[in-house]
Amino acid sequence: MARIHGFPPISRADARILILGSMPSRESLARRQYYAHPRNTFWPIVSALLDLDEPGYAQRVSRVQARGVAIWDVLQDCFRRGSLDSDIDDRTLVPNDFGPFFREHPAIRRVFFNGAKAESVYLKKVLPGLTGEAAELPRLRLPSTSPAHAALTLEEKTAAWRVILEDLT
Repeated sequence: MARIHGFPPISRADARILILGSMPSRESLARRQYYAHPRNTFWPIVSALLDLDEPGYAQRVSRVQARGVAIWDVLQDCFRRGSLDSDIDDRTLVPNDFGPFFREHPAIRRVFFNGAKAESVYLKKVLPGLTGEAAELPRLRLPSTSPAHAALTLEEKTAAWRVILEDLT
């Protein structure tokens, strides 16, 4: 089992929502891109909701930032055997430092979690250390876009994720 390290956030100071995953998959780490696994539905969902038709990663990143979306992971690093959230060794969790992040992004209105693991780690490891407005931000767990979460169709996931648009208008 190896210690793995996440990425810096995709964000601009004027971001209005924050979408948090748990930790990049092996494929994402290898490509140095958020949600790089070809069967992960994150980019198809976000592209459909935000009317993105950019084919390249850099172009998609630029467009989501321009739309007020920040993307990050709850974990800075951890030990994980495979790519699944269930493979993460909970004894090794090191969360990202959200205090400075929220101070640098004062326009964030809501935090969304891409799945249950991101939400549970945030609630246990991050929220207790937050103060002021950052601690009071509304939060909502969305269905995971991971290929391991196949209980919902792409259409059902997209419908559930539509809620992110409420804070972007």
